[in-house]
Amino acid sequence: MKLLIKIVVFALVIFLFTSTAFGVGVALGGSGLLFQPGVVRAADQPAEFDTFWQAWNVVHSHFVDRDALDATRLTYGAIRGMVEALGDEGHTTFLTPEEVARHRTGISGKFSGIGAQVGVEDGLPVIVAPFDGSPAEEAGIKAGDIIIEVDDVDVTSWPLGDIVENIRGEPGTEVELTVVRPDEGVSYEITIVRGEIDSPNATWAVLPGTDVALIRLSQFSADATDELTAAIREAEAAGATSLIVDVRNNPGGLLRQAINVTSQFLTDGNVLQQEDADGNRQVFQVREGGVATEIPVVVLINRGSASSSEIFAGALQDHERAIVVGETTFGTGTVLQPFRLDDGSTLMLGTSQWLTADGRLIRKQGIKPDVEVELPIGVRLLIPSVVESLTVEELLASEDAQLLKALELLEALP
Repeated sequence: MKLLIKIVVFALVIFLFTSTAFGVGVALGGSGLLFQPGVVRAADQPAEFDTFWQAWNVVHSHFVDRDALDATRLTYGAIRGMVEALGDEGHTTFLTPEEVARHRTGISGKFSGIGAQVGVEDGLPVIVAPFDGSPAEEAGIKAGDIIIEVDDVDVTSWPLGDIVENIRGEPGTEVELTVVRPDEGVSYEITIVRGEIDSPNATWAVLPGTDVALIRLSQFSADATDELTAAIREAEAAGATSLIVDVRNNPGGLLRQAINVTSQFLTDGNVLQQEDADGNRQVFQVREGGVATEIPVVVLINRGSASSSEIFAGALQDHERAIVVGETTFGTGTVLQPFRLDDGSTLMLGTSQWLTADGRLIRKQGIKPDVEVELPIGVRLLIPSVVESLTVEELLASEDAQLLKALELLEALP
C-alpha cells in the first residue's frame, strides 16, 4: 500500500508539474487577482513559453521559502522536466557540471560507490544492473529493483542525477536503500557499504567437467575489447572448444566497444544500424580480424542487459552466429550525442536510435532470447570467480538454469 500511494503521488506530481524548456525571454509586469504576470515574448520564442515565464514569475513572487529560489537549480530543474517529457527513459538525460565529471569517471570503469547502474523505468528510479562482485551485488541488490528511499528519504520524485549523487559516497561509508521488487510486491531495506569500484570488463573460467569456457562480459567501457580477446585466447589455450558469453546485468557502455567486441565473433556483414530523426540510416559494419569467428557460442541475456549488450546479442542473433538464452533485455536503444552548454553542463540527447543488423528496433523492445529461460527472484548468477571453485556436482545442482540450458544446447552437460 505504501508503494502504491507513492507511485500515485509521483504520477500526479509529474502530471501537474512537468515543464517545458527554460528559454530566453523577458518577463515584465506585476500580478493581478489571479497572479498572472505579464510576459513579453521574443520573436522566435514559442507561444507556450508564456506559460513557463508566468510560472517562473509566480514562483519568485510568492513562494514562501525565499532561500529555495536559486536560479541555477530552478533552471536545471526546468531542463530536466523537458528531458523527462521526451520519454527516452534511462538514456536521454541532463548532466550538471559535477555530474559530467562523474560520468567520465564511470565510463573509465573506476569510481567509488555501490557498483550499480541506475536508470529510469515508468518514471521511477530502477536498478538496471549491479556490477559483478560489487557492494550492491554482495548486499543483495537485483536488476529491476525500484529505488523508493535513500537513507529513509523518499526519492521517487527526484531527478536521477540527485539520486545517484546521494547513493555514491566515500569507500567504507554506508547507505541504506529501500527497494521494491515488482514481481514480489514487497519492499526491502538493504544496507550497503560503499567501496572502490574497479570492475573488469571480462573474466573467464572453464566450467568443471566440460571444455566450455564461461566468459563474463560485465560492461563495455574503454578496455572491453582488449580484455575480451585476451580472455578468449586464454580460454582456448586452456582447452576450451566452445564459449558461453554472459552479458546478463551488463548495462552497456561505449558504442565503439560494442562494435569491436561483436566483430570478434563475426566475419562480415553489419553489427547494427543507426537511424536518425529523419529516418536516414547508417550501417556499422563488422571489423576484420575477429578471434572467435568459428568456435560455437551461446549468449546469456536478462532484463539487466542494456545498450551495448543489446547490440551485441542482437547482432549475433541476426547473423545466426549464436543461440541467445535467457530473458528479454532492457530495451535501451537511443544514441546519445553530448551537447555541452555554456556553464559546463551537458545535454545527453538521443539523436538517433539503434536497430539490429537486420533492422529490428531495440528501443523499448529489447532483444528477445531464442530460448527463454526465466530465473526466480533471488537466484545468484554463476560467474567465473564462483565457477572456479565448483565441483561438477555443485555445477549441476546450481539454480542458474540459464547457464545450465546453455550447456545443454552446446551438448556439453557433464
